[in-house]
Amino acid sequence: MIARWCRWIVSLLFISVLLMGCKAEPPLGSAERPIVMGFVPSVETGQLLETTTALTKLLEEETGYQIEPYIPTDYAAVVEGLGAEKVDVAQLSAVAYVLAHDKYEAQTILVTIRKGKTDYRGQIIVRADSDIHSLDDLKGKSFAFVDPTSASGHIYPKALLIQEGYDPDTFFGQTVFAGGHDRVIVAVMDGTVDAGAIYDGARDLPAIREIYPNLMEDTRVIAETKPIPLDTIVVRKNLPPEIVQKIKDAFLAVAATDEGAVILADPYGIDGYLPSQDSDYDPVREAAMALGMDLEEWVKE
Repeated sequence: MIARWCRWIVSLLFISVLLMGCKAEPPLGSAERPIVMGFVPSVETGQLLETTTALTKLLEEETGYQIEPYIPTDYAAVVEGLGAEKVDVAQLSAVAYVLAHDKYEAQTILVTIRKGKTDYRGQIIVRADSDIHSLDDLKGKSFAFVDPTSASGHIYPKALLIQEGYDPDTFFGQTVFAGGHDRVIVAVMDGTVDAGAIYDGARDLPAIREIYPNLMEDTRVIAETKPIPLDTIVVRKNLPPEIVQKIKDAFLAVAATDEGAVILADPYGIDGYLPSQDSDYDPVREAAMALGMDLEEWVKE
């Protein structure tokens, strides 16, 4: 009898241990397991953190989910985070999205609108007092790109140079990756570099205009790239459809509010969003393919 009771107690203990081991994981979007939203470091991190914190708060109110902003040091970390399912949602540049989709099956859900458009151009800028007036004048000069995966701040400007007959790898005296469009502008303005590549709205951003009130007069655009699809809101593979829909609806709702409009305008210069699909970003794939670019290798540079 005692032996039977002992076996019964042991069985209960064994079952208890099993149940403890099978404890359900907290639902995604809960305080214990927030949705992680990645933002690329396109501007100064301190300002970006302030903006993304305010934006995620509004998104939390719309969705009922807990959302945690994530700002790494470069574009590649967001892409890899999506692939490892450590980042659930992200705002990515066109090139970073193409890489995230083709490598990790991330999906675009919204494209940003700026000044009524869903595309933009890269620009090559110099100081207004510079003796550089054309692409040819850049030979042997120092030049700042944004990031290896930046469409407007790297790939399209390089494509422009190649199309005009210049070899970007030997044409410049020195090249650097500044890490953000605002940093390219600072590098040009303080003379660290002779010229740099930015997107066509970077000089209009309030944060950079606070530093350089006369920036439009103090700089010149010497060349522009072909049109580039604008940034996109992206979700990782295997994110539950109901969460995807709520996130999509929340971005559209937030952009339609006065408070949301102010937050999106600075530092991103975003007016709103439109639904998007992967084929919208085929021009980026075509540009990379035509120039023999391996986007994954470029991210590793």
